[in-house]
Amino acid sequence: MPVVVDLVIDVENQPGALAEVAAAISDAGVNVAAATCLGAADHAELHILVPRAEATRHMLAISHVALATREREVVVVDIDDRPGALADLTRKIARAGINLDLVYVATRNRVVFGAADLDALRAVLDGAR
Repeated sequence: MPVVVDLVIDVENQPGALAEVAAAISDAGVNVAAATCLGAADHAELHILVPRAEATRHMLAISHVALATREREVVVVDIDDRPGALADLTRKIARAGINLDLVYVATRNRVVFGAADLDALRAVLDGAR
């Protein structure tokens, strides 16, 4: 499985904040392959999956729109678009004793997984194919 990076961007939780971040990323010529945003009150965390993390970090920094505050390696897998597909896959992960600490859906029927033990997660997911 290829190495994929989840960038965490701190944004103001206000109308238009996501549009500004998305525009800055687009201006760098980078496509957002997945995103999820969690927030309450004044701030939110935007998790994005992009093929060129360095270009994204650079554009966000020079545009002063937001900062990528953290990044981590994640695993991205193709999944069938059918009822129970996510349940089947996560049951296999659970049976292997792997605790997921990040899950979100990506474009083209893919799921992004984060875990402390990525090697074990990859091994389970490679066996699930």
